[in-house]
Amino acid sequence: MSQMLPDRHWTRDEIAALFDLPFTELVFRAAEVHRTHHAANEVQLSTLLSIKTGGCPEDCGYCSQSASAETGLKATKLMDVRAVLQAAAQARDNGSTRFCMGAAWRNPKDKDIPALAEMVRGVRQMGMETCMTLGMLTPGQADALAAAGLDYYNHNIDTSPENYANVISTRSFEERIETLENVRDAGINVCCGGIVGMGETRDDRVGFIHALASLPVHPESVPINALVPVKGTVLGNMLADTPLAKIDDIEFVRTVAVARITMPDSMVRLSAGRESMSDAAQTLCFLAGANSIFTGEKLLTAGNAGEGKDAALFAKLGLTPMAAEQRLVEAAE
Repeated sequence: MSQMLPDRHWTRDEIAALFDLPFTELVFRAAEVHRTHHAANEVQLSTLLSIKTGGCPEDCGYCSQSASAETGLKATKLMDVRAVLQAAAQARDNGSTRFCMGAAWRNPKDKDIPALAEMVRGVRQMGMETCMTLGMLTPGQADALAAAGLDYYNHNIDTSPENYANVISTRSFEERIETLENVRDAGINVCCGGIVGMGETRDDRVGFIHALASLPVHPESVPINALVPVKGTVLGNMLADTPLAKIDDIEFVRTVAVARITMPDSMVRLSAGRESMSDAAQTLCFLAGANSIFTGEKLLTAGNAGEGKDAALFAKLGLTPMAAEQRLVEAAE
């Protein structure tokens, strides 16, 4: 990775102008930025494990784990530390260099932190990069996870500030930002992105990227998700049977490209929704600067492409999985 320079904070008009570029010009510019800041043909393989599923009191309209969703998903308790570490070891053996752990909480309780810290320490001892997403964090909880060695904390803003209330009512956009500040103050790298294809407008996608690219420090990790409509969720019921609501592949690639240009040093993570993307659409995302994917058969609760399909695509494209040692060095820089 190139030497880190002070982050440029893009204006909303500048970001809108990027979105409006001819598609080939936009992807070309994004590819140039990507090759300046990252290895051109290397993609990090990550694995995401739900360590506590369902029963979340938040009402996020896209989420099957919300207690208000009618998806039949049963709530579980926090997984045993040993079971989490066994899953991490399997992920490492399958080529993942990053292990992400997600719990369906509004926020963790202080009594949960020792077990979470033990998970972090165990995964790091395997030589993997660690990430957790647990909901909102207090400064003390963030400090405790930092002391355990947590590399990244994921807390997505989900969409633009203007569209946020259309998706979630139980947690404000400002509360999201507060958790990001607590994470940053603790010395943990920030993983923050969102979801497109939730019925938002192009202007909302501009606002989403602007909110990320105008943070005091750009997120080190930016996951870009395409909505997976799940019947029984608010958005799933609205959009699952509406073909026109699914975001166009070209518009999705545009979002990836603009994220790459505006946040050049960030890892841009091609996340949920890949299982329904064509090889061609994913290839355009890699060309536009995406350099991390979640591999395996499942994300938290949604389906995923699977290692075999990913390996075949990588072979077809000549892509190389990023080495663990390289990412650990970059994360420390």
